[in-house]
Amino acid sequence: MSIIDQVIVEFDKALRTSSGTVGQTRRLSPASSIADSELSNIEQKKSAGLMRVNHCGEVCAQALYQGQALTAKSTRVEKQLQAAADEETDHLSWCEGRIDELGSNVSVLNPIWYVSSFALGALAGSLGDRINLGFVAATEEQVCKHLEEHIEALPDADKKSRAVLLQMQQDELRHKQSALDAGGQDFPSPVKAVMTGISTLMTKTSYWV
Repeated sequence: MSIIDQVIVEFDKALRTSSGTVGQTRRLSPASSIADSELSNIEQKKSAGLMRVNHCGEVCAQALYQGQALTAKSTRVEKQLQAAADEETDHLSWCEGRIDELGSNVSVLNPIWYVSSFALGALAGSLGDRINLGFVAATEEQVCKHLEEHIEALPDADKKSRAVLLQMQQDELRHKQSALDAGGQDFPSPVKAVMTGISTLMTKTSYWV
């Protein structure tokens, strides 16, 4: 593709990802086979807020992978990142569907998080494949921590949201291990602490808006 075509494709991805219009993907949502449960208004709002945060996290992950793949130093790493990005698209779709079922909306801050994450991913990719893959592993580690917290925080009756998050957690753990197995650098604790601080900021703001 020409540079113009690539720009158009990336813009289309960014628009669909951040606006919550990914739609149905290759894997059905883990919640599709689970019957609806009666949730109180308070429980419904809590679940919607948590799922909005998780959707936002997947927006960031998608943008990171796209940016990292764009500047990856080898075709092998680029393909690995694109494969992970495809799976993250499933997560986006699942979260979108559940948020809609809960009568809520995705975060209005998604475009900001997408652009900043894409830039960060492109920077990570430009630093070499070892750091690029290490960044994937560290990011997925942060995501898994948030997912674990949210799985525990969900109302007991919300089995549909819990099923979605449990499958996402399995996928993210596999992404982390695959990145390390492929030669990714295991980042030191201070770097992970900074990443935790950034993700906490995203979590607190996206829960409400």
